[in-house]
Amino acid sequence: MAVDTSARTPTFTYVDGEWFAGNPPLIGPVSHAMWLGSTVFDGARWFDGIAPDLDLHCQRVNRSAANMGMKATMAAEEIERLAWEGIAKFDGKTAIYIKPMYWAEHGQMGSVVAADPESTRFALCLFEAPMHTAKPSSLTLSPFRRPTPECAMTDAKTGSLYPNSGRMIIDARKRGFDNALVRDMNGNVVETASSNVFMVKDGVVFTPAANRTFLAGITRARIMGLLRQAGFEVREVTLSVEDFMNADEIFQTGNYSKVVPVTRLDDAQFQEGPVTRKALELYMDWAKSTAGTDG
Repeated sequence: MAVDTSARTPTFTYVDGEWFAGNPPLIGPVSHAMWLGSTVFDGARWFDGIAPDLDLHCQRVNRSAANMGMKATMAAEEIERLAWEGIAKFDGKTAIYIKPMYWAEHGQMGSVVAADPESTRFALCLFEAPMHTAKPSSLTLSPFRRPTPECAMTDAKTGSLYPNSGRMIIDARKRGFDNALVRDMNGNVVETASSNVFMVKDGVVFTPAANRTFLAGITRARIMGLLRQAGFEVREVTLSVEDFMNADEIFQTGNYSKVVPVTRLDDAQFQEGPVTRKALELYMDWAKSTAGTDG
């Protein structure tokens, strides 16, 4: 039986100067992206009439393309303009995920493994995706690790990194957890399988120091800045699993769900604490008062 390739929620994609509804076929079996994994993407959010940090996400996808050896063919400002054009195609009732993407169509002459930057293609895909902000989550320590920059393309938000995240989540869910706490090759905690992670101890907020083994996210940076402005001490440091097990609070941050409290880490139980709630409150207040809107 053929697999249903239709989009699961209302979706619009811009490619080659046109907008298409649904899930248009864009790559074939000899496309470099399908064969050899030359894809990068980014993800912004639209909800309640706003798209926080949309400009920064559009800028980052271009950096990811360059770091993957491709050519950013769209100015970040044009991607942002097109995103608002796409947002207008929806009914405005459900949150939207905004996904600019680049991929290579061909490999280089003489070595097909390396992407040919001149064959870089661009698409902008928007689809409805409800927010899961503040929905409690459980974590388990993953047996799998984040790679170093010498081992993988960790300086890009590339699709090729996500199978590793996928197996982390599959393993965690087999054991009855929502997500996984992940370490680097030195055994230090760096993030979860799909988001950045924070912990609170004695009123001080801690988050793993950015060491190029994980994506130090745009929402992570925004939350850090807002907490500091509100008077919290926020430290980027090297953190162990034991540090998290002994924390007063743990929460995740990411573009998809913004701030998510952690209520269980393996056998340790946690409450959704005041700093976690404050982080979400600060973010939403900032987003609604200063985040970009069309025009």
